[in-house]
Amino acid sequence: LVIGFGLAMLLALPLALVLGLTLALSSTALAIQLMSEERILASPLGRKGFSILLLQDLAVIPILIAVSVLAPGATGATTPAWYVTLLALVGVVAFGRFGLSGVLAAVARSNNREVMTAASLLIVIGVAVLMSSVGLSMGLGAFLAGIMLANSDYRHQLESDIEPFKGMLLGLFFIAIGMTLNLALLWANPLRIVVLALGLVFVKTAIITAILRWRHVSLKEGVQLGLMLSQGGEFAFVVLSQGQQAMLFDAALAEQLTLIVGLSMAFTSPLVTLYRRVGHSRSVEQPDQDRHWDSHQPEVIIAGFGRFGQIIGRLLQARHIPFTAMDKDSAHVEFVKQFGNRLFYGDLTRIDLLRSAGIKHAKILVVAVNDVAQSLAIIDHAREQNSRIKIVARAVDRFHAYELYKRKVDSVVRETFASSLEAATDTLEQLGYTEGQALEVAKRFRLHDEELLERSAQHIEDMEELGNIARQGRRELELLFEEDTRKQVAD
Repeated sequence: LVIGFGLAMLLALPLALVLGLTLALSSTALAIQLMSEERILASPLGRKGFSILLLQDLAVIPILIAVSVLAPGATGATTPAWYVTLLALVGVVAFGRFGLSGVLAAVARSNNREVMTAASLLIVIGVAVLMSSVGLSMGLGAFLAGIMLANSDYRHQLESDIEPFKGMLLGLFFIAIGMTLNLALLWANPLRIVVLALGLVFVKTAIITAILRWRHVSLKEGVQLGLMLSQGGEFAFVVLSQGQQAMLFDAALAEQLTLIVGLSMAFTSPLVTLYRRVGHSRSVEQPDQDRHWDSHQPEVIIAGFGRFGQIIGRLLQARHIPFTAMDKDSAHVEFVKQFGNRLFYGDLTRIDLLRSAGIKHAKILVVAVNDVAQSLAIIDHAREQNSRIKIVARAVDRFHAYELYKRKVDSVVRETFASSLEAATDTLEQLGYTEGQALEVAKRFRLHDEELLERSAQHIEDMEELGNIARQGRRELELLFEEDTRKQVAD
């Protein structure tokens, strides 16, 4: 609409194109926050909104390229040839696809968070400088680098590493934008600026609602999501700044548009609240059993993907059950990737990394690490973040199992118990027991041993009492088998 209006007003095509594409963008940060507050983010409606935001974020790349290409000086003698620019873009994409994982794997072997953060920052700056050197914007380079890092196998680790700085940097970004707003324009023409900002909000709401109605979304939900996506986006500030520097338009127009986009952001939240109250709009949240799970909201998280965790992962994969597997051994991560598994690098004893992995929404946590201290720390942190999550934990020995029972773990799996019991069953069969008799003996032994283990867990600090329970358990087992023998003789 803006492009057509601009052409009707005899604006140059480059200017109309940039203005239309810029004002079409929505604020990802603000819209996701609103969807989260309205509790629709995990619903089908929320997924549609997220898809729109994702497409808009990806559209920033061609928009920034268009700004650079359409600039009046883009064909100057000092501007690199188009094939140089194309070669640089292809090189960056190729590096992200084939080289980035190797670089991050080498950095990860240092086991130093600061080195990983510094390496990521260096990659972002390097790509930004490269894009600037071939005539594109540094903002485009930074955005490309962010996409590459977000799609790497180390994204959870990187996300947790930058978490302490994310809010601060986002705040600084909006502070910087606020400082560029020319409020004198608002005081000089308050009615005009406010009407244009509200016009942007309502026109985008109408367009998004119409598209959603075409996709068979109800009018009420369509308007609700349309309002949430109706504001101008944070990338609009970047594009406007780049367009001004490229001399596509003058500073006065850039200041007006920046002010309009900023006001549209300010209007969105009150309008969403007003619509909810006036229209009695209810949150659209799917029941838990119908909720769609993706890689960001896994049903299962597997902490530790060694031999123990891999078997669990293979079985889940065979049943098409989504899961997120994480391991802190970077060499192990790279090895497992070769066999088609989806695995991320990170130490799950860190609370921030658990959050990044989706612990708040996961149904089951499988603790498959072989370190007792790490296992217990993971379980404690997981319970803090999600009290309803079911936990299946690997126990490396009986004392580890005692600690797991104390923490009321839903399922304790002793790593050697099942295999030892199977070997004992085979031994009985070789001694002349029938398969049914051997299995029954093994079943009775397993039930008795698990009951004894749970009793012992209550006295883990009292070694004398543990000894008494063990002796009593042996006597009970002997009596149990003696009774079975008498029954067999009687039969």
